[in-house]
Amino acid sequence: MLINNPYFCIMKYDIAYITTEAISLLKELITIPSISREETQAADYLQQYIESAGMATCREGNNVWCLSPMFDLTRPTILLNSHIDTVKPVNGWRKDPFTPLEENGKLYGLGSNDAGASVTTLLQVFLQLCRNPQSYNLIYLASCEEEVSGANGIECVLKQLPPITFAIVGEPTEMQPAIAEKGLMVLDVTAQGRAGHAAREEGVNAIYKALDDIVWFRDYKFKNVSPLLGPVKMSVTVINAGTQHNVVPDRCTFVVDVRSNELYSNEDIYAEIKKNIKSDVRARSFRLNSSHIDEGHPFVQRAIRLGRTPFGSPTLSDQALMPFPSVKIGPGRSSRSHTADEYIMLKEIEEAAKLYLDLLDGLTI
Repeated sequence: MLINNPYFCIMKYDIAYITTEAISLLKELITIPSISREETQAADYLQQYIESAGMATCREGNNVWCLSPMFDLTRPTILLNSHIDTVKPVNGWRKDPFTPLEENGKLYGLGSNDAGASVTTLLQVFLQLCRNPQSYNLIYLASCEEEVSGANGIECVLKQLPPITFAIVGEPTEMQPAIAEKGLMVLDVTAQGRAGHAAREEGVNAIYKALDDIVWFRDYKFKNVSPLLGPVKMSVTVINAGTQHNVVPDRCTFVVDVRSNELYSNEDIYAEIKKNIKSDVRARSFRLNSSHIDEGHPFVQRAIRLGRTPFGSPTLSDQALMPFPSVKIGPGRSSRSHTADEYIMLKEIEEAAKLYLDLLDGLTI
């Protein structure tokens, strides 16, 4: 039966306890540096924590996961996922990024917002839901290397998991459901010229050859515009050419950041680019495609009934690597991610615990 009362879980679950546990675990994780590809200690701690709660764990590298008791392959399976890795501390921190600090209702610390609050709140929700019969299986997965889209992160784990029907990806969205997410493709572009002396009419300047293509990337508009994600966005972000002032450069390279919408695959966009530019272009990867879930999905419909507003997210997450329906939703604000003095509001963790339970308890998919 669909529970429409947004305060239902207060009566059934001890939200104060869940919130306290999530905050306590988050403080511990903040003290353990877990920069991308250096998450071993954080993974060790989280694995021990989960096992101390009576759950069996699995591990691949620095990815830790566990399955709900009485797992039944005849039932649908929901994956609860967030990442334990962080970016490196940026310049400008006035507080110690690895010392959790509560101040004026905020918890400061590297990874508190992105995405430690999601990691710990989803875990507490998982443990609670496992104590109450559901019509679905649950898998909790704390993954690594999300910030660098690393091959040793979630991508290497998914093939080891039972079939997934639907996933919740914990990222800071202010607990609004992101039902679409832009993809990413990075291009390395090279314009070839011919070296010569700058004082004479010699050579072919590779920079000038690159200019036409750079202008094309700036001005070209892909036809299909997403109602949720807007247009495909292409940005030239790095350029390199030349060795000294008096030599006509024979080579100019530049990098293009391409953010796709759900109306194109990265391969489609790449093919269109190759048709329109003269320089040599190579994609570093096609694997980070845009994602989208239908607004009619039962989880999305329940979120709407609970006052949530579906939206399209411009930022990338591990959703891009999930070949099954997913929604990105979690406590915190995306604008706080990767910033100095990163923080999460304590009340945001409490709100997330309530809402996750209202969204998931009794859900039928």
